[in-house]
Amino acid sequence: MLKRPEVNEYPPYYKEYVNHVPEGDLLQILDAQQKETMNLLKDLSDDAAEFSYAPDKWTIKEVIGHITDTERIMCYRLLSIGRGEKEMLPGYHDDEYVKMAKFNRFTLQKLLHHQSLVRQHTILLLGSMDDEALRQRGRANGGEVTARAIGYIIAGHELHHRRLIVERYLDSNN
Repeated sequence: MLKRPEVNEYPPYYKEYVNHVPEGDLLQILDAQQKETMNLLKDLSDDAAEFSYAPDKWTIKEVIGHITDTERIMCYRLLSIGRGEKEMLPGYHDDEYVKMAKFNRFTLQKLLHHQSLVRQHTILLLGSMDDEALRQRGRANGGEVTARAIGYIIAGHELHHRRLIVERYLDSNN
């Protein structure tokens, strides 16, 4: 079972994400939350998934694409840091990634399928790492982080965005 990271294992701006993750086995939490997100959105039409609660905000499709892209990037960081990489790993500009990806051209089901596959990869990667790898410290996006903390950041990031989907998209769209 992955132990919750200490606050010195990640930059302060990730605290909200890490704190969102409930107690328990992180691998089981990651698996369950992906299923919860899928169940939340599985019956949403593509038209409804293109809803944005404000002119400058992403659509639901773009939020799902963002969650998936962020998890891909975080998995690269997880792999790199877990394997002992000492070079600074780059940050990324999420608004630019969403803009360039043009997620609204895909069906919501395709985006959810991508998210599911990426999550399966995350679970396999985390599950393959031993304690030594998970305790490795590396640098990404200007801060120091452990591989273990990245697993919690991934889980917390999805939980954060799922909460926003419920509060700002689905409640507003009904």
